[in-house]
Amino acid sequence: MIFLGLGSNQGDRRDNLRQAISRLRQNGFDILRISPVLETPAMLGENANSDWLQPFLNCVVECSSELHPKEGLAVVKRIESDLGRTSGPKWSPRPIDIDLLIWNFECIQEPDLCIPHTGISKRSFVLTPLLHLVPGLCLPGMAENIFEMSELGDFDPLWMGIVNLTPDSFSGDGKSFDSCELEKTLDSFIQKGVQIVDFGAESTRPNAVPIDLDEEWHRLEPALKLFRDKTQGDPLAPRISVDSYHWQTIAKAVDFGIHYINDVGGLKNPEMCAIARESLCDVIVMHSLSVPANPKVKLTREESALRQVKDWIDGCAEYWINQGVDLDRIIIDPGIGFGKDALQSLELLRACKQIRNTRLRLMIGHSRKSFMKEFSGEAQNRDLETLGISLALSGNVDIFRVHDPISHMRAHLAYRHVRRVG
Repeated sequence: MIFLGLGSNQGDRRDNLRQAISRLRQNGFDILRISPVLETPAMLGENANSDWLQPFLNCVVECSSELHPKEGLAVVKRIESDLGRTSGPKWSPRPIDIDLLIWNFECIQEPDLCIPHTGISKRSFVLTPLLHLVPGLCLPGMAENIFEMSELGDFDPLWMGIVNLTPDSFSGDGKSFDSCELEKTLDSFIQKGVQIVDFGAESTRPNAVPIDLDEEWHRLEPALKLFRDKTQGDPLAPRISVDSYHWQTIAKAVDFGIHYINDVGGLKNPEMCAIARESLCDVIVMHSLSVPANPKVKLTREESALRQVKDWIDGCAEYWINQGVDLDRIIIDPGIGFGKDALQSLELLRACKQIRNTRLRLMIGHSRKSFMKEFSGEAQNRDLETLGISLALSGNVDIFRVHDPISHMRAHLAYRHVRRVG
């Protein structure tokens, strides 16, 4: 199990990463998985110039190799040189940077090579990608695993863009009957580097009318094929998520090659658990009291919303373990607005850190939710309120599921240039 950290902040950054991955494949590295790509501020020293203020694109590559670590180091240095990196001041811009982070279970402490890399726990652009590949990995010589490092240190969120293939979405953005609008949205998400695209074909808004399985797949399949056609062969393409509580639909989607199962039904169904167990997908599991949402069914006011959700997580975790589901692949969604009133939704948002203390990654789906109208006065467009909440929760949430991920990514990058998250 070998993990390499790749970064670029000069030239065509994304293409530099692609070329580096291709050359690694050609020089003794078998690429197994590639993390989502993360944009972060450049690290700057006291000698920095203003023109060094160029954000990096970063990813982590999981691979295997028969090379010795020293041989691997020589290979990556040669690749860096071939792609235009030259010697220069520390932290100056570079077209490519490749670090040996983890090399099986080797512990090496030499002047030119330290494995595991000493910066893993201190650098969000390394820790965040690892968090979405191997959250439970314990490193040799270190007391904490990757997830525990993220609790103590600094990590960035991933951004999930919502694609509603429904005519009756609560947010009014259904795209199923507008192929031009769908294609425009997908092109924008791909070009701007949105890390995850979440496709949903059945509304779960309050009092929504369920649709049959054939209709759900009839809406999903063309959109998934369009996205695949646009990203085929790109190792850095956004990950695909499918939002459904029907195991039959998820089974088809897994065969299609998705990366995330987004189960608003709470992963209660044994068939869904079997798919989660046997696939390589991460599984987003939402807390809900009814699907579709029934506005009359809410959490009790006799006990805190946080306590009720944490008790649900504890009970479900035992069930998932018994079903053979790897908890490292579980991501909790507390279901903002689903069976919660406005005060309970706010309580859960304020308690993200405590929810994440369950040692499971956390996704928040607050985008345009109706609870915000209680304090915003906006009946429809609540994108600014959504953005404000996202920034307030930076450092406590692993994935934000939003309708306008591009604006969020821009705002968060600016936020990161000024304020450390965590």
